[in-house]
Amino acid sequence: MTLLTNARIVLPDGVRTAGWLRLEGQRIAEVGPAGSTPEPSTAHPHEASVDLAGHYLLPGFVDMHTHGGGGAAFSSGDVEQAVRAAAFHRRHGTTTIMASTVSTELDVLERYLSDLAGLVEDGLLAGLHMEGPFISKARCGAHDPALLKSPDPALLRPLLAAGRGTVKMVTLAPELDFGIEATALLANSGVIAAVGHTDGGYGITNEAFTRGARVATHLFNAMPGVHHREPGPVVAAIEDENVIVELVNDGIHVHPAVIGMVYNAVGPHRVALITDAMAAAGQPDGMYRLGALEVEVEGGVARLAGGGSIAGSTLTMDVALRRAVRELGLPIEDAAVSAALTPARAIGLDHEIGSIEVGKYADLVVLDDELLVRGVMKRGEWSAAPDVA
Repeated sequence: MTLLTNARIVLPDGVRTAGWLRLEGQRIAEVGPAGSTPEPSTAHPHEASVDLAGHYLLPGFVDMHTHGGGGAAFSSGDVEQAVRAAAFHRRHGTTTIMASTVSTELDVLERYLSDLAGLVEDGLLAGLHMEGPFISKARCGAHDPALLKSPDPALLRPLLAAGRGTVKMVTLAPELDFGIEATALLANSGVIAAVGHTDGGYGITNEAFTRGARVATHLFNAMPGVHHREPGPVVAAIEDENVIVELVNDGIHVHPAVIGMVYNAVGPHRVALITDAMAAAGQPDGMYRLGALEVEVEGGVARLAGGGSIAGSTLTMDVALRRAVRELGLPIEDAAVSAALTPARAIGLDHEIGSIEVGKYADLVVLDDELLVRGVMKRGEWSAAPDVA
């Protein structure tokens, strides 16, 4: 048993000041009301107690779309790099992470998925996300257009099989040949179909959502913008109450005013903050790789070498949340919903993680008044011990 006291506990509906939390093993056993004193545990009279000195206590962040960080890449398919990337993001409060690949040759991608699947089976990763190769050449962003293909189920099924059930999400462009068929196949297989890197319009995007797509990959980025005579995929995603929209809140991918507009339209329970981070996150400016392509990072902004498309980000989830509160003016509880509960719901894990509730895993982040990470807990164990000085 562990007792966490004197915390500002961030719940989905507000902040509980001077609250406390009792943990039993890997899970949350009690959430104490504001200002109350926890009763001593009769079963565990010597339980450990940690005074959090009035810091914020949030659910661990859930990043459903990231390619790497800390100088290491999930998209390399290298297990050692994947472990390093996950550890880097854990230090920034991400206790649950999906590993995103990028477009490459199909045989290479099969091998990557098979190798990374072991890390999902071991519990280090929450699942795998295939971003490409079934995307539009017109909206390929930082994907090599020579590698892109239509999502023929005959090509898709072997990739899913290589992942041994660990591929949890696939981003595709529904307007491509087989796009709607592949969307339905994914939905019927229990895999999230995400609309992204698409040149499709409002109608085909609506059809994809009707056939089971449930996520819009990094909304606004790598898709047509909103036009008064062609609303495009953005409006289709916002209109559909079953769709969760990803947003990269780094001040680069999407203007803060536009992010604010989306929040006003759909609320935090349909916005999933993501990093879309690549290996350069947490690293100095310089040259990096994203899949087969060279990426130049300058001033923390990652672009294809030579001044091309934005190539992922150098964002971490703690920064995304801090920007949401400090720059967008969101209440911290709404920012926490978008950083934890909404992405957990998107990937089907909200019954176990994503909010501070009795019975859920004790995945927690301690933040100070400046919203800087002071401690990280995963399933009841501190991976970054709390610094509450």
